[in-house]
Amino acid sequence: MTRMRVMLSHPWRPGQLGAPFRYEMRVTISEEVRRAAARVDFGAARVYAIPLRTRFRGIQVREGMVLPGPLGWGEFCPFPEYDDAEAAGWLATAVEQAALGWPEPVRERVAVNVTVPVVSPERAGELVAASGCATAKVKVADPGCSPAEDVARVAAVRAALGPEGAVRVDANGAWDVPTAVRRLTELDRAAGGLQYAEQPCPGVEELAELRRLVRVPIAADESIRRAEDPTRVALAGAADYAVIKCTPLGGVRRALGVVRAAGLPCVVSSALETGVGMAAQLALAGALPGLELACGLGTQSLFDGDLVAEPPKLVDGFLPVPRHSPTPDPELLDRFTHPDPERVRWWRDRLDRVRALL
Repeated sequence: MTRMRVMLSHPWRPGQLGAPFRYEMRVTISEEVRRAAARVDFGAARVYAIPLRTRFRGIQVREGMVLPGPLGWGEFCPFPEYDDAEAAGWLATAVEQAALGWPEPVRERVAVNVTVPVVSPERAGELVAASGCATAKVKVADPGCSPAEDVARVAAVRAALGPEGAVRVDANGAWDVPTAVRRLTELDRAAGGLQYAEQPCPGVEELAELRRLVRVPIAADESIRRAEDPTRVALAGAADYAVIKCTPLGGVRRALGVVRAAGLPCVVSSALETGVGMAAQLALAGALPGLELACGLGTQSLFDGDLVAEPPKLVDGFLPVPRHSPTPDPELLDRFTHPDPERVRWWRDRLDRVRALL
């Protein structure tokens, strides 16, 4: 088993409340994954670029790579700001998907939330109404958006869901504790009660302090998946739920281990993958022994296209659990091949460097 230890800074933008913060993360690559990498055809990897319908996580186009193996295709799509050591976990997930396969599922479908990006209240209501989902996750605390706009968006989502639906918010660690107390009080009121707030503050200590000050349940995302010790959040009393993203964690098997170690109820969430990578997230959700809340996997509607001809279809707020990795459609793969040769070279160089870490 290969371990690499690296200090990481959370992406932070000028004007964002709070200070940049650091995670200590240990990327763990199993011998099984290292051996499986020899069966992946890295030379046949394709670089894609798919436009997003709405700006999300600061990007308008999602980039990444897909690569074939004996069991199907895997997706390697770490965001550009992640360094090679952290990107190794994303590549391990792709290798597992293409050459190892996944554990047997214990359920055939999983409930998902609709993801509401930073859009107008009217558009937010439309997205929720069209989704068929009973749960919505609303992005808040974007640098270009005011607190009043966040409140209006959350209120529109509640109106569209009705009184029985569940509303979550995701702040991506943007607030310090006093700000989080104010904002969550306002948003909780607008939502008629929030199911939880995802990563409202950056650090474990801040989450623990905030949790003592507000009635809104807290979910930890970055504080778990980018931490060396995932149990720290639970032991510190910093969260009620763990948000688990199998793609950056190194695959379904490793993510299952993180869930056991964290000791908290979990929500499986997307890292903004295409239909290829989304299959791995669904495989994790399908394999978890317990899954009490809707998963954050309703992100395909954010893409203006896909690499899979028939991506998982959302029916009454549920997605099916796949048994194997999907194969990209050749025509779609050609259509969404990255048009910039320099960018293609950048991704191929990155793949070579990260592959060396396996």
